[in-house]
Amino acid sequence: MAVEPGAENYQLGPGDKIKLTVFNEETLSGEFSVGSEGTISLPLIGEVVAKNKTPQSLATEVQSKLADGYLRDPKVSVEISAYRPFFILGEVKAPGQYPYASGMTVLNAIATAQGFTPRAAKKIAYVRRAGATQEVPMALTPDLRVMPGDTIRLGERYF
Repeated sequence: MAVEPGAENYQLGPGDKIKLTVFNEETLSGEFSVGSEGTISLPLIGEVVAKNKTPQSLATEVQSKLADGYLRDPKVSVEISAYRPFFILGEVKAPGQYPYASGMTVLNAIATAQGFTPRAAKKIAYVRRAGATQEVPMALTPDLRVMPGDTIRLGERYF
């Protein structure tokens, strides 16, 4: 499986699902969802903040907490099993929330939302990245990427 550029720097956020593995400890391993507060609830150690952490840094933190009185020399890995969805609205035929796919572009997102409406402006997309407060107008090019949690808005063209 190819790793998407920037995947090693991906920061977890609410809506992401992770697979946490504690080697030789099946009862501590499993799939966990990052809650709306940005935390995951784990056996033995309880709530752990996952928001704005990379999977590797989360694994390191969980490993150190398990080593602090619970397990001797734990080995922990974290991988993303499902990214948080993206949202698309405006001049598309089926606006809404859709699952993110690795390597997705804005044009792929528009196709997922059943394409442009007849009134859609096809040169600019307004993108608000997850965590940002402002949407940014971006040229609608074939390589404009979507990130998990993005909100994409397509405006109306004026004749």
